[in-house]
Parts: sequence; C-alpha cells; structure tokens
Amino acid sequence: MKLSVAIPESSLSDESLKIDKTRKISILARACAIFKIDTIYVYQEGGKKTDPGLMIMILKYLETPQFLRRRLFPKMNDLKFAGVLQPLRIPSHVTPVNSKKIKAGDIREGIVVSSKGKKFVDVGINQLIQYYGSVSTGKRITVQFKEGYPRLSIKEIDRKDIKSYWGYSVKERANLFSILSEWKGNIILTSRKGKTVTNEQLSKYVKSDDPTLVVFGSPERGIHEIIGGRMNKVQNAKSLNFFPNQATETVRLEEALLGTLAIINAQDI
Repeated sequence: MKLSVAIPESSLSDESLKIDKTRKISILARACAIFKIDTIYVYQEGGKKTDPGLMIMILKYLETPQFLRRRLFPKMNDLKFAGVLQPLRIPSHVTPVNSKKIKAGDIREGIVVSSKGKKFVDVGINQLIQYYGSVSTGKRITVQFKEGYPRLSIKEIDRKDIKSYWGYSVKERANLFSILSEWKGNIILTSRKGKTVTNEQLSKYVKSDDPTLVVFGSPERGIHEIIGGRMNKVQNAKSLNFFPNQATETVRLEEALLGTLAIINAQDI
C-alpha cells in the first residue's frame, strides 16, 4: 500500500516557541518514516503565518542522511534548534562509513562534487567515487555500487526502483484543494464529521493498486471547513473518523498522524 499524507503548515500555530515547533515537526517526520509515507504534502491554510517555510525545511533536513546535511543545508535560523531533532534512522541513513564494507549492489545517497576538473560523488565514506553522469555539482542523487571495494564503481538509479523504504519526499502547495484536484488515487479525509472507520472500509484501500492520500485538517478548522463548498468536486474521497470516542476537545496533528497511520498499518499486515 502506497501512502502519502497532506498536513497544514498552520498546525504549528499551537506552539509559540520555535524550539517547540521544531520538536513537533520532528515527531511528524518520525511518524511518517515509521509508516513508510511516500510523500508529505504541506499545504497553506490561510491566517497569519508564523515561521513560514519552517516545516518544509526541517522535514527535508530530517530526511537527508546526516553525512550530506552540511553540504546541502547552510547555517540558518530555521535550523537553530536542530539539536533537539530525533534521527529517522531509515535504511538510507544507516550506512557504513568504511569503504571496505561496501559490496556490489549496495545503495547510497550522495552529492555530486567537483575536484580537479572532474565530477565525483560523496556517499559518506572515506573517499570520493568518480561520477560520469549529467547531474550538476551540488545536487543530491541516489546511486548503486556496480562493484564493491576496492574498485567502487557506481551507477545512478531511480529511488522508485528501490525495494526497501528509502524516505519520504516533501512538496509544498498553496492550498488543500490544489492537492486534492491533482491527486490520482484514493483519498481519506480524516474528520470527526466523517463515518466511523471500519476494518471493511480500510481493507478496500489496502487491496487497491492505487496510491492513497490521507488528509489532515488544522488546529482551527477541519477539512470540511477548509474545502467548503468545493467538497463535492473532490473525487474518490471518503471522510472517515479515526477517533470516534475521543474525550478531548481536539486531537493534535502529531496525535492524529500517529493514531491514524497505526490503524491503517494494522490492516496492511
């Protein structure tokens, strides 16, 4: 089952301090990694923006392997509290640094660099690997070793061809309706106004060959309020309530994300 999520940037509005916002984004990223989310769509939801771009920046930073971060992310205020972020430790991050442990078939994330007029790829080991592709320097790529140590030759590959979970991508959208309009597949709208979710309903998504987008509302407005009168224009969407007996007035995004994805994941075992 291929899952993506849509979350509002305004979900950070219930935190006043940047350090607390940073911690919250870390929880969201961890939840998405745990449940193998393919794409995280971050949408704008009106109102006054605080720390615009913070969520996008930190989500991308966390998905990037640690050995590439210094090259791809310069010092900036949005990463002031990066020290409180919890590592994802997904397969693309847990990689040996000793080149002698590299075997043919191993897959790594890397960045194209230039040295003495030639292109190389830095894959986080103690030497650079020569690169003959067309990607420009400073760009991140995914490579597979054609030969292991000591020859260490590589080829560029598409992340879609990797069998294990390799991380999420992050995309920003101006509003929720634009995401729903362009989505090709199933849509689950999480809402307390929706029908109580059942195993039978979820099994249909699990068995479907189409990707599924799980959509979350904001602290101030639910999905129905955000979309308004355009709800009838959303195709292949079901409004489901994953917390039918909630005792709290609201369910925070980090709670909703973990709870909802855990319930869906239980059907996919």
